[in-house]
Amino acid sequence: MADAYEVREFRDSDLGEVLDVMRASLGESDVNQRTEALFRWKHFDNPFGRSIILVADAGGRIAGLRAFMRWELRDPKGAVVRAVRPVDTATHPDFQRMGIFRNLTMAALDVARSDGTNLVFNTPNAQSGAGYRKMGWSDVQPIGALVRPKRPWRRSPADRSLLIPGGRAPTASDALDRPATGLRTPRTADYRRWRFVQHPTAGYRMVELGSASVYLRPNVRSGRGEVVVSDIAGTVDAAQFREAARAADAHYLVTWFSHGSTERRAAITSGFVPVPRLVALTQVALPLTDLDMDVHDPTSWDLSTGDLELL
Repeated sequence: MADAYEVREFRDSDLGEVLDVMRASLGESDVNQRTEALFRWKHFDNPFGRSIILVADAGGRIAGLRAFMRWELRDPKGAVVRAVRPVDTATHPDFQRMGIFRNLTMAALDVARSDGTNLVFNTPNAQSGAGYRKMGWSDVQPIGALVRPKRPWRRSPADRSLLIPGGRAPTASDALDRPATGLRTPRTADYRRWRFVQHPTAGYRMVELGSASVYLRPNVRSGRGEVVVSDIAGTVDAAQFREAARAADAHYLVTWFSHGSTERRAAITSGFVPVPRLVALTQVALPLTDLDMDVHDPTSWDLSTGDLELL
């Protein structure tokens, strides 16, 4: 029934209806808010460029949407890899089983190929992962959390900012990033400003630890205070991870870094424990051009929680 709708580019005037489709399809919560500010931050203000956004238009009514967020990676030699991340997809319940997800995704891939994008990567859950694999994506690695318990018996404060009394509002400071060991998001000042300072809902906090800027995201999950170690600009060791943990007045801290990275080794040495089943996601990838590395090899990547968080 593909002829029952037209695949077309998103128009700014579609935004209100698109948010309604997302709420009807995906629901809404404190963690996943469908607000105009968040949509604009993610898809319009991104320093890597405006997202590829397509909609299924069924006689003037938006039946679904598909968004590929622009991203940029650098390989260990410093070469730029232009990427996109499929981050928002929704089909209105009135238009299920009409091939909208697949048709929008394939059309978005055509747009990405035509503008020179090199790579697609994302972290679908078990339910949506099968659909991506049918369209050509292949697995890279499972994403399992690293957790450091702190005070599991304490009641969490209602104000998330109180979970990090030792932190402060983040800035786009000029902390130097370490060399990449695989495909890595460049931690430029523009990226840090957009990602951690301008995010409209996450409430990131920053702790300066010697040569590193550690970005923390406070959260309350199931009544417990959770602090996510989202990203690090600079070089960090186990002692600095312990300092970051001391700055958080939470039930536990959680993070993830690529296997083999200095951050992962430092986190584990400082007391973080792998809990693979805590986050049931798998990183998948689809190369669109020839690259000098195997993007399905986990050692080809050098990512953090902040690279993979559902924004």
